[in-house]
Amino acid sequence: VQLQASGGGLVQAGGSLRLSCAASERTFSSVAMGWFRQAPGKERDFVAAISRSGGSIYYADSVKGRFTISRDNAKNTVYLQMNSLKPEDTAVYYCAAEQSVRTVVGGSARYWGQGTLVTVSS
Repeated sequence: VQLQASGGGLVQAGGSLRLSCAASERTFSSVAMGWFRQAPGKERDFVAAISRSGGSIYYADSVKGRFTISRDNAKNTVYLQMNSLKPEDTAVYYCAAEQSVRTVVGGSARYWGQGTLVTVSS
């Protein structure tokens, strides 16, 4: 599975961005998807994940209530709507794919996108 993330950019605190991750596979609906982020000098952290059907969704505590993950299986795309952005959300955001959503949440997905940079100014 090849993944292409996009939608990053520079935004002021309190603003919004929507990230997209397009997958190459026609069998997109057979993989769970997730978003991770890595701030400068820090480890990559889990942000959100969604199961193959979209019926199960998981968020990191730091983004609950502000970020929304969704997927459109017809477009082979997963989204991350980010609202009320904070400077501490600044990071490179990566999408990931794996058959099991638990594997995605655990950070052990086999497939990763190249990352898109989100910068939130104060």
